[in-house]
Amino acid sequence: MTTLFCPALILAAPASGQGKTTITAALASMLRRQGKVVRVFKVGPDYLDPQILSQASAQPVEQLDLWMAGEAYCQNKMYEAAKVADIILVEGAMGIFDGQPSSADLAARFGIPIAIVMDVKGMAQTAAAIAMGLANYRDDFKTAGLIANNCGSERHAQLIKEALPDSLPLLGTLKRTPEISLPERHLGLVQAQEIREELETRLSAGADWVETSDLSKLLNKLEPVAFHQPDPKLLAVVPSVLTGKVIAVAKDDAFSFIYDANLRLLEELGASYQFFSPLHDEVIPKADALWLPGGYPELHVEALANNTSMLTSIRAFFANDKPVLAECGGFLYCLESLSNLEDQQYKMLGLMQGHGKMRTRGGCQGMQAAVLPEGDVRAHSHHRSVSIETPEPIAHGRRQRHPAPGEAIYRVGSLTASYLHLFFPSNPEAVGQLFLSATLDANLITNQNNK
Repeated sequence: MTTLFCPALILAAPASGQGKTTITAALASMLRRQGKVVRVFKVGPDYLDPQILSQASAQPVEQLDLWMAGEAYCQNKMYEAAKVADIILVEGAMGIFDGQPSSADLAARFGIPIAIVMDVKGMAQTAAAIAMGLANYRDDFKTAGLIANNCGSERHAQLIKEALPDSLPLLGTLKRTPEISLPERHLGLVQAQEIREELETRLSAGADWVETSDLSKLLNKLEPVAFHQPDPKLLAVVPSVLTGKVIAVAKDDAFSFIYDANLRLLEELGASYQFFSPLHDEVIPKADALWLPGGYPELHVEALANNTSMLTSIRAFFANDKPVLAECGGFLYCLESLSNLEDQQYKMLGLMQGHGKMRTRGGCQGMQAAVLPEGDVRAHSHHRSVSIETPEPIAHGRRQRHPAPGEAIYRVGSLTASYLHLFFPSNPEAVGQLFLSATLDANLITNQNNK
């Protein structure tokens, strides 16, 4: 198989909230400013960080997860990126060793060095000790060094630098800079599409910082990583079962949790898709199937309820037995009502029984397989709401590492609904059947899959 070489770096951290996205975006913005092609990836099932990173790099951002997407898929994505990129950056997820597989597992599998990003506020030599512990916890990946975020002064940086061994250099420091920090809300960062102009200003400020730091020198010193073309036999077969079909896809400030990989798979299955806005449009476009992805309907619940023309249009679409897939926020939109963070209740589509209610704290998250009649599809859950008085589910998600039942999966007529966010490329055939006709007899599909 063919091998390509490209400089690459994973930015990982001891925990969430250390500044990985801010620094990765700043690096990508600086490289773009220099006229370089930088391809950025995000470890794990994340929708919000890739929006930021895509604007910073002016390139699509893919999710890499060895469990959700599979090793061959991840290998192929990086190989394809190496064809066009001057450098590849990968933002880790949570802590460097968190999850199975983790950011460290990805680094070890593909030979990509890790830069440790750490918020060093309130510590000096201890930051060096933690970084050394992370770098030496395993011996199957390389560590490029430490990036100290929230570093208070030059003296603070000097104390950390002196405590680090030569094998683990201080790559750069970032003082607390409100002009660069990215705004957050209850599920993570604010969506890029909501703050596009402000975000560009912050990205530019981040690029300025990188240009005056030692990090710019680091990027020039990165050694090329070998990216091998995977065996085509290991990649999922994509049948052209949706040829000529049109999928209507909700996309606006209320519904935006959409993997680019999912859209691309719909095209590979033979379908085309057309975006529409449940917030602003009057009717859905002419289509053969409907996808209501996750997002933030709770922040726009009054506007969704008041768009009665759209509600009527979607109800008529559903009444014609056309396939509808509703994920998380889309699932809440399909219920009879949804209460926002202020506990104000509004009528929703009513395609199925039940009511959604936001919670002020806590939530559900984790990797699961969606056990569908059409076949298992890898997925994840991440929400701060509950659903009540819903019908009996047809199945539950299968958790990655826990025997307890996962998220409920509902099939009401042609509607398939769940809190789960599906990763379509994990089972192209099942996804194709789902959008082709979700009303097929479940037992018939199960029997066919078992042949």
